[in-house]
Amino acid sequence: MAIVAHHSRFSKIAWPVLAWIVALLFFFPIFWMLLTSFKTDADAVKPEHLLFFTPTLENYANMTENYDYWRFATNSVIASVMATAVTLFVGIPSAYAMAFNPSRSTKDMLMWMLSTKMLPAAGVLYPMTFLTKNILGIFDTHFLIILVLSLINLPIVIWMLFTYFKEIPRDIIEAGKMDGVSTWGEIREILIPLAWGGIASTALLCFIFCWNEAYWTVRLTTTDAATLSKLIEGNRAPEGLFFGRLSAVSTAAVGPIVVLGWFCQKQLVQGLTFGAVK
Repeated sequence: MAIVAHHSRFSKIAWPVLAWIVALLFFFPIFWMLLTSFKTDADAVKPEHLLFFTPTLENYANMTENYDYWRFATNSVIASVMATAVTLFVGIPSAYAMAFNPSRSTKDMLMWMLSTKMLPAAGVLYPMTFLTKNILGIFDTHFLIILVLSLINLPIVIWMLFTYFKEIPRDIIEAGKMDGVSTWGEIREILIPLAWGGIASTALLCFIFCWNEAYWTVRLTTTDAATLSKLIEGNRAPEGLFFGRLSAVSTAAVGPIVVLGWFCQKQLVQGLTFGAVK
């Protein structure tokens, strides 16, 4: 009994300490980025000014006055919100069909969709650029970015929704059919209310993925549809990186999504544990 009690006391102390250490390791880059954003570019590279320096808002003022931060932020919001909406509009009916009307090729189709995430993005960069710029003429447009972000995240969204929908008893859907409810009625009136937690968490994750996407938003835009990723990428020059300005822009880009995740953490956890054994 003494050994058991000893291990119990040790676990109560050790696991929280380990959790705090891991949390601090994850938080440290964000803290350092925030700290550097209040330094000048000169102070940011001086070892003697790592922790002791004169704070300044110069980088944030420069970001809003000279780099038109709000235009890039607006483009990010438009692209992320619209891409999430399009992805859910396609993903919910697709996952519904696969979950409640499966065929012999359903599993193969799911695996094929997931395999598209393994394709190296650099492998299709030149065809995408040539096609959108020289043939379709949609390079650097909101339509192109929304389309690309939707297609990138659609496999993950369908997989997540399919998992959530499979946990819903099939008898409920069958009862709706017996009452004469149409397919769209089943999705709108039965499926969405029952799986709302899973759909909300999927939408949140899709929005985060769209907001954080940098590879395609940087390479398929120049000015009109450029997002915050393009603004961050622009803070470099042949002589090196402007660490102070780069940190300020990065903080302004990360801030909204961190705040969103903080306020939606309950819904996110609730949705991710939807259907789990409780």
